[in-house]
Amino acid sequence: MSQTRHVPVMLQRCLDLLAPALQAPAHPEPVVVDCTLGLGGHSEALLAAFPAARLIGLDRDKEALRLSGERLAPYGDRATLVHAVYDELPDVLARLRIPRVQGVLFDLGVSSMQLDEADRGFAYAQDAPLDMRMDQTTGIGAAEVLNTYPPGELVRILRAYGEEKQAKRIVSAVVREREKEPFSNSARLVELIRDSLPQAAKRTGGNPAKRTFQALRIEVNGELGVLERAIPAAVGTLAVGGRIAVLSYHSLEDRLVKQVFAAGAANTAPPGLPVVPERYQPRLKLLTRGAELPTEEEVAQNRRAAPARLRGAQRVREEER
Repeated sequence: MSQTRHVPVMLQRCLDLLAPALQAPAHPEPVVVDCTLGLGGHSEALLAAFPAARLIGLDRDKEALRLSGERLAPYGDRATLVHAVYDELPDVLARLRIPRVQGVLFDLGVSSMQLDEADRGFAYAQDAPLDMRMDQTTGIGAAEVLNTYPPGELVRILRAYGEEKQAKRIVSAVVREREKEPFSNSARLVELIRDSLPQAAKRTGGNPAKRTFQALRIEVNGELGVLERAIPAAVGTLAVGGRIAVLSYHSLEDRLVKQVFAAGAANTAPPGLPVVPERYQPRLKLLTRGAELPTEEEVAQNRRAAPARLRGAQRVREEER
């Protein structure tokens, strides 16, 4: 598969956000973690932009690790690639005997490779087996979720993870159809969703299957649970002065990131103290005003950048022990 099609989202802005922590004199040998390696586009740019940096790249997808490994081979032992889910970051760093890092990058959502490989079942635009696992060596696929989950649980998933207003209609149709024949491929699900939605719902917001596919993907990969653990864990690995940048692609992810950053940037002192002791001072400084969006030019060049939201923060003090 060609890697030339893969255009990293908001690349220059991510490099600019992380640069003060990764350039001399901030640290002579900085360590930066790409928690969502994918095809290695962001990682390659980090290694090229910061020649003193060592990169740790994580991905749960073995095919992504293989392809990015080829791409990053010219950087030799400056790049260490690890098969891991990003909430395992503290364990990975402990195994590598790295106590603190200077930079962390998350580019959440589905990688270009997973969308472009038809047989992975992530894309609703082409017929494929309903799998959607980012790590195909573990867990259950989307077909099994559709075929075995109770109706109430399916409705909850579509509402919570897909923000799908028509969840009940879609699930009623799924339950009726799975009794005739279990689901196995994406085209049948896409057709069922089209048929079960009212006309008005089909006219807005792109492909009507988009929200259901997003919800199934999040459920299959436990994405929000992983992210809830991963963002605080990543903040905890930052050295003082270290920076974190997170690209998210839907409001559920962005909300989680916003909450962790806001909590870290708040002082936790009881009200009414004349002087706020050190232990109550903020641990983080926010580097973005709200979430930054891609430019119109970038979206024109790379349509997958359109929903991106970027937030950044800097570690300003250690935890009290």
